[in-house]
This record gives sequence, C-alpha cells and structure tokens, in this order.
Amino acid sequence: MFYGILNLSLIGYIIATLVLTHITIAAVTIYLHRCQSHRALQLHPIISHFFRFWLWMTTGMVTGEWVAIHRKHHANTEKAGDPHSPKVFGLKKVLLEGAELYREACNDSEMIEKYSHGTPNDWLERNIYSRFPGLGLALMFVIDIVLFGIPGITVWAVQMMWIPIFAAGVINGVGHAIGYRNFECLDASTNIVPWGILIGGEELHNNHHTFASSAKLSARWFEFDLGWCYIKLLSWVGLAKVKKLPTKLAVDKGKYHVDMETVKAVVSNRFSVLSRYYKQVVLPVFKEEKRLQSEQEKGLFKRTKRLLKRDDGQLNYRAKCRLSNLLAKKQRLQTVYQYRLRLQEVWKKTASSQKELLESLQTWCKQAEESGIDVLHQFASQMKNYVPVTQ
Repeated sequence: MFYGILNLSLIGYIIATLVLTHITIAAVTIYLHRCQSHRALQLHPIISHFFRFWLWMTTGMVTGEWVAIHRKHHANTEKAGDPHSPKVFGLKKVLLEGAELYREACNDSEMIEKYSHGTPNDWLERNIYSRFPGLGLALMFVIDIVLFGIPGITVWAVQMMWIPIFAAGVINGVGHAIGYRNFECLDASTNIVPWGILIGGEELHNNHHTFASSAKLSARWFEFDLGWCYIKLLSWVGLAKVKKLPTKLAVDKGKYHVDMETVKAVVSNRFSVLSRYYKQVVLPVFKEEKRLQSEQEKGLFKRTKRLLKRDDGQLNYRAKCRLSNLLAKKQRLQTVYQYRLRLQEVWKKTASSQKELLESLQTWCKQAEESGIDVLHQFASQMKNYVPVTQ
C-alpha cells in the first residue's frame, strides 16, 4: 500500500497531479469566475454542485467570499480598495503573498455581505462548506493517500499550492503587469499569453477586463480559451447555458449617416473602436511622419508608438513628457491623437440624453471628415456604417 491502490509510475503520478489540478482550475474559471461572479452562464445544478464540492476539497474556498473579493476587484481595479492590485501592494507582494491578501479580504464581513449577493446559501453551504472548510482539505488528503500512497502527500501539497500560486499570484499579479493588450480598457490588465491552457483561459486577462461579463475570454483569431471549450462542451450536452458574450461591431454598407444605432454600436464597443482607430488612423500617420523625419528628429519617435495607443490615465510622467514632445512637433499626429481623445469624450457622456450623445458623435464625424487627413476621413465615414450585434 506504499504506492496506494493505483500503484502508478512516476509519469503516472505527474499526469494524475496535472489532471487533478486542472479540474480545480476549470472549477475556478467556469464556476467561481464566469458563472457565479459575472453571471455569464448558467450551469446545471449537478455540474454547479460538483464544482462547489471539488473546490471545497481542493481549496477550502467559500463561494460567496471568492465572488465578493473578485467583484470588489472589478469595482475598484488598481485603486484603493482593490483587494489584490500590484499597483496598490506591489507586484512582489501579490505574487508571493496573494493567498495572504485573499485571507485578509475574507475578514471584511461588510464587504463580503455587499458583494456576495446571488451566491449559494443552502443548507450545505451554511452547515458544511462555509462552516468546515478545513474538513474538505482533510478529505482530499485522505483520498490522495488512499489512491496514491505516500506519494499522495506530494500530490496533495501541489493541489493546495495550485490556486494560491496561479490564481492569487500569477493572474492577480502578472495579469496586471506583464503581457500584451488587445484593448485599452481603463486599467493595466494584460493578456499573459494568447493560449489560455494552463489556467483555463484566465491568461487572457485584458480581454476579460474589457468584456467582464462575457463567458468567452478569447477575442482574436489566434487566442485560445480552454475554459470556453469546456463551456461549449457542457452547452452541447445541456449542462450549461451561455447568457453573455461580447458585443461585436457589424457593418451595414447601406447606412450612410450617424443615428442611434451608430451610437449604440460605438458606445457598447468603445474599446474595439479605439483599437480600430489606432490601427487605421494613428498608426498610418505615425509611420508616415517617422518616414519623413529629419536627422534632428530621430529621437522624437523613440519608444513612442505604444504610448499613442495607451489610455492617457495609464501613462506615467516621463511617458507623458515624451509623448507631448512628439505631438508638439508633429501637427498631423497631434490632430489624430486629439480626435481620439475627443472620441473618448463622446462615450463619457453616457449619462447624458440620447440626443446629446447622437449630436456629439455626429459632430465628431463631420469634423473628422473635414480634417484634411485621409485616414481620419475614411475612419469617420466607416463609423456611419456601424451597427451593434451579439455573437
């Protein structure tokens, strides 16, 4: 019985450990994150309770606490009150002490009460899962010992470390510090890699912060979200129902004017519109200005291309100075950059009347078409064709 009733080889133990930890990751991303926190999908009670039971055994986490902490993170991203922001606590602390930050947040009963609405509160939750979280961990330990023998101690230890390292550390830390960005949402979230496999799609963190209520985290053709594959599989067998996906821009080539459909499409897809604006307007003007630069101007363009894409609020003082120096000397580039800022001001008027929103976008398009800059004129003309659709 030294090697348990399964008596696996070394490779067998490694594979078993990866399978067990991956089930935990799937439970976190599908059940805790996309289903419970953001209500992006609805799970069949059998699947929902399996995930809840599995997480009780492998993490000891309480659904309501996890959901409350995550919702507060979205409500206060990278500001005071964010339970695990690298900008607030520092990247090193979030990476190495993410689990401690989670436990500290769990002690805030008022916050848990405020943000945990809609999470399970049945007899099992009140009397077993929430009341005895350590019992689940002990049960998992016994199961690992029975199945794997003495090596099961190592298997269990890896299971216990998996979420604190990858969720509490990597996603909350690296996912707000290092990586690439598809969308300039109003925080520093990043996509760590385009292949969301190891942690079930959570690697695509910038996409998630841009479309927080979407059940699907991939956004570009080369990105892969394994969690979404599992959701589709569950949907096909009737065990899940997708409720929310990102809105997408569609083009109606027969529409030649800015109307409320245009406004709705632009506002609901504002980060996609900004991404298109950068690629179709800012980048071509930047490349043309750089091509025409003189010997004296070579330093102006150094490390400035990405700054033209970032939201102004995400730039530090040195970056702002470098960008201002470039724009002050390149009038066409300054013009298209200012039009970008003005376009952002349009959807900041969402609290205004629909009439004011419509007039603001109509004015922007009219002035952009009269700017004398071809790529800006073309972009404004194309905007008139926008209509909103859902996937």
